[in-house]
Amino acid sequence: MFDFLNGFNSTDLFKATMVLFAVIDIIGSVPLIIKIKETSGDIHESKTSFVSFGIMIGFLILGESILSLFGVSIEAFAVAGSLLLFAMAFEMILGVRLFRDDVSGKTASIVPLAFPIIAGAGTMTSLISLRAEYDTINIILAIIINVIIIYIVLKSVKKIEQVLGEGGIAIMKKVFGIILLAIAIRLFTENLKEMIN
Repeated sequence: MFDFLNGFNSTDLFKATMVLFAVIDIIGSVPLIIKIKETSGDIHESKTSFVSFGIMIGFLILGESILSLFGVSIEAFAVAGSLLLFAMAFEMILGVRLFRDDVSGKTASIVPLAFPIIAGAGTMTSLISLRAEYDTINIILAIIINVIIIYIVLKSVKKIEQVLGEGGIAIMKKVFGIILLAIAIRLFTENLKEMIN
């Protein structure tokens, strides 16, 4: 127990927290969260945060083993995740519906919100990379900090929606849809290149 805690380092914790915050990009996902809220009726902040935490911790500990058990590489997993991000980005940019709308807040809180938007392929790939650089205690604490931030943002979505208004939300959807598309393309090309090599 104490050996586990001995690995704590505030600098490493800060770096790991910032990496995860940038990859998860919960602030940039606000337009997407609003869209999910519109189609599903509501989202459950606690459930989304708890499931996201479980997925990230589980993947940190067992990720590579689970994927190798199914004969799936990290790169293949990331490519699959990028295709889902493609679809979400096209929905935001073009205003089309690719996903069924008959989802409730309970299911939408888990899929697609907890996975793959929050704890998606990019987050999972980052966790494996972080594990090679930092002690596990620092990564776990970084995950906890990010989950707290996620919960606060999810709880504040209604206020953000009121402040921005319909016009502001529409603009944000288009802008962040393009950003999401760019992230999906990068995730797809980089990992496809790794698979081919």
